[in-house]
Amino acid sequence: MAFQPYTPKPITDIFTNDTDINRRECRRVVPMRVLALGLGRTGTASLRTALKTLGFDDCYHMMSASVENPPDCLMWSDALASKYDKKGTFGREQWDSLLGHCQAVCDWPAVAFAKELIEAYPEAKVLVTTRDVDSWHASTMKTVNWRATEKFWHEFWDHDFEKHGKRRFVEYYDEIRSLVPAENLLEYKMGEGWKPLCDFLEVPVPEGLSFPRTNDTDGFVDRCRRRNRMQMMNVLFRATVVGGSLAAVVLGVTMSVRKFWRR
Repeated sequence: MAFQPYTPKPITDIFTNDTDINRRECRRVVPMRVLALGLGRTGTASLRTALKTLGFDDCYHMMSASVENPPDCLMWSDALASKYDKKGTFGREQWDSLLGHCQAVCDWPAVAFAKELIEAYPEAKVLVTTRDVDSWHASTMKTVNWRATEKFWHEFWDHDFEKHGKRRFVEYYDEIRSLVPAENLLEYKMGEGWKPLCDFLEVPVPEGLSFPRTNDTDGFVDRCRRRNRMQMMNVLFRATVVGGSLAAVVLGVTMSVRKFWRR
């Protein structure tokens, strides 16, 4: 994975409403307070909403890079190159650049760096969302696995999620338990409500608010397809603008040549 420079997004990208921040130039502005390191498809989107409601804002999630600020992917590539290809360094300074605006982090690709994040932020509380391994595997097969092409995904699942996913699920949670003292770790399942989460984080339970429920399987697929359509619209619009500009240039040159030869 070679270092990729930041380039501003094209002004023709008008169909996707994302930011364009170069995180390599950023620094930490809020403390990292919570590492939510449960695997994706265990309720991480709902947890993100819950953590932000409790004041842990912002909370980083896969959507932060894939939809909200795509240039983040450049720094994730740097992190992956350091971890898997042994190229470059990615430590606390780089994590602070990438995640410096966040008080919490959850979901992919952060969970691929669980050990590194725990070492970088020893003061943060650690929680993991979990669920029945069979229903989790089926959900991931239906949503994430069919569209995941990143190297870290294949490395994490021993190059075959369908075959090794359930085993790696168990191994992953065992690893987290071995890395984090029991008093600093919460294992949480969706449906348990606000109280265990709030007790662990030492914050009040929100009054009159139901625990959020977002990003179910069907909604996930619909959002991915909608995002893909909007990105395609950007490409088509860019081609139209560039093609129209080129056509205008060609037409202008042609008219000038004709005038010259008529003299």
